[in-house]
Amino acid sequence: MPASAAKPRILVVDDEPGLRDMLAILFKREGMAVTLAPGFKTACEAVIHAPEPYAVVLTDLLMPDGSGLDLLSLIKQRTAHTEVIMMTAHGGVDTAIVAMKRGAYDFVSKPFATTELRELVQKALEKRAIVAENDQLRAQLGRERGRALLGNSASMRRILDLCQRVAATRTTVLITGESGTGKERIARVIHDAGERRDRPFLVINCGAIPETLIEAELFGHERGAFTGAVASRLGLFREAEGGTLLLDEIGELAPSVQVKLLRVLQERKVRAVGAAGEVAVDVRVLAATNRPVEEDVRVGRLRQDLYYRLNVIRIEVPPLRERVEDIRLLAEHFLRQCAGEQGKDIRGLSSDTVRALEAHGFPGNVRELENVIERAVALAQGPIIGLGDLPPEVAGAVAQPLPALVALSDDGCKLDEVLGEVERRLILQALERSGGVRSQASKLLNVTLRSLRYRLHKHGLGDAESDVVDVEPTSGPDVEGLERDSH
Repeated sequence: MPASAAKPRILVVDDEPGLRDMLAILFKREGMAVTLAPGFKTACEAVIHAPEPYAVVLTDLLMPDGSGLDLLSLIKQRTAHTEVIMMTAHGGVDTAIVAMKRGAYDFVSKPFATTELRELVQKALEKRAIVAENDQLRAQLGRERGRALLGNSASMRRILDLCQRVAATRTTVLITGESGTGKERIARVIHDAGERRDRPFLVINCGAIPETLIEAELFGHERGAFTGAVASRLGLFREAEGGTLLLDEIGELAPSVQVKLLRVLQERKVRAVGAAGEVAVDVRVLAATNRPVEEDVRVGRLRQDLYYRLNVIRIEVPPLRERVEDIRLLAEHFLRQCAGEQGKDIRGLSSDTVRALEAHGFPGNVRELENVIERAVALAQGPIIGLGDLPPEVAGAVAQPLPALVALSDDGCKLDEVLGEVERRLILQALERSGGVRSQASKLLNVTLRSLRYRLHKHGLGDAESDVVDVEPTSGPDVEGLERDSH
């Protein structure tokens, strides 16, 4: 073992002094730091007060002052990375097997050969190293996935780093921000980065369920508890056992339900509607709101004691307009996602498209950006998303002055292309100013509605069946206008 490497820390728990001393000598020779405990209570104190988790715990199954099973439970509550090996007399083999089902690494029967125990501890250390490495890889993948889903701006990097830190705890987190900023995605990143990643992740919109049903939805109900309760239901807290429950729009909860939710958070027990007793639950609770939460507390919409219980750690998600540098990364992520779902070979965004997206204010935040890209992918006819594939209100946001387009460079120009670009941009500006209403845009451009339709089609901005609004009927074929346009 290199001199700089940290020694694996091992805890030996047994009430036989001779066995403890023998194991201490054995594992110190193996280069390990050994702690000895004569019984259950001292072992619990050693686990609780240890500066860092033990790598391996060797414990007797039956001790005068306690059970190795209870010690196992304490260790697994504090860290999943400590490997526990049970030592038992022949009569305790069945119980040792139960311990393995509860998370113990293995068991050995007394008396045992030291070579057997040495090999078993070495394998436990190897397993622990592999699990730790996998956790590091998962954390790295979680950060990369989070940045793809949320962005790589300085503000989002800080948020993602905070998500990684709180993921290892069961602390309640309150996520705030405007609608569409990605609060649910933030919650998902926290869940995926923690030890609960393989357990359920459930979401409930507290404002979408009637007040009369929300309590039963959260906490469950017994059969016959109320009209229509034809069967019992566990409720979301029990369905999310071992996992994470996101309470979205928490400020919409009725006051009576807020009181019961507060008790669940404090006691970690739920009482189903119509039930006689409570049931313990192990659920990580996250909450989110797009409302000004302090104002909700001030006016009494959200209980102050519940607010303090939820607001242990606060994550405020900034709107997309305040992190423009994330727009391209997010747009490219949505592009790959939508192109795959729609089976289209689309490889990227044009530079004009990127400029237009970055110039748009996105009042709907990330959700609006995702919808814009989904629409663009559906309409795109080539491998690159162009301005013509964006909604007029977004495409018109790109700002290149028209005079710069009509200036003749030293190398000359392609007249038809320049005039076509001028025409296209003027059409986009007219559509933006008219709110997408073609009849009004045609008046601003002093052309007929039929001629505008033709020009929209020519520039790939839409056709007669597009989603741009017509409100006035045409008066008849504009043959002369079409003939002019054809030249």
